[in-house]
Amino acid sequence: MNRSKIMFAALTAIATFCGTPQPFAQENRADPVLAEAMEDTTISLQQGLTAAATKGRPISAKFEIENGKLQLSIYTAKGRKFAENIIDLSTGKIAKSESITDHDDLADAKAQNAAMAKMRASLKTLTEKAVHEATGFLAVSATPAVKSGQSVASIVLLKGNELKTVDLPLK
Repeated sequence: MNRSKIMFAALTAIATFCGTPQPFAQENRADPVLAEAMEDTTISLQQGLTAAATKGRPISAKFEIENGKLQLSIYTAKGRKFAENIIDLSTGKIAKSESITDHDDLADAKAQNAAMAKMRASLKTLTEKAVHEATGFLAVSATPAVKSGQSVASIVLLKGNELKTVDLPLK
């Protein structure tokens, strides 16, 4: 999986900013392949979060290019078990669900779950808030983290080739 590259980018964005989470804290150019692939998708990150909730509590979500194709991957936690759920981008339903066993992916899932344990709002609610406040943008990823002792959701938004990261408190 290429999860570590995307997680590194998300964690770098989160680590760049200290103190209180700031909306639209980072602006970047999107990967042109991802930006182009996102133009054709009709399934939103929020729809994927809803579908994945049937497998457990969504703890992170991201669109990514895997084997040359766009996919929506959502990590869920149920008890002490973690799963990666791939959403079918034509139906919005779960196409595949696998237990997370890779050491790095499992460590990421545990950290995300720990950050989510401190929150009352869902990733879907926070993603919807970020998208609502950023007219014309689509959510590309939602990742929780603990920053300066505070849990935040880092929502990456895309509009054309422009990326914005919104850090929202997990409360």
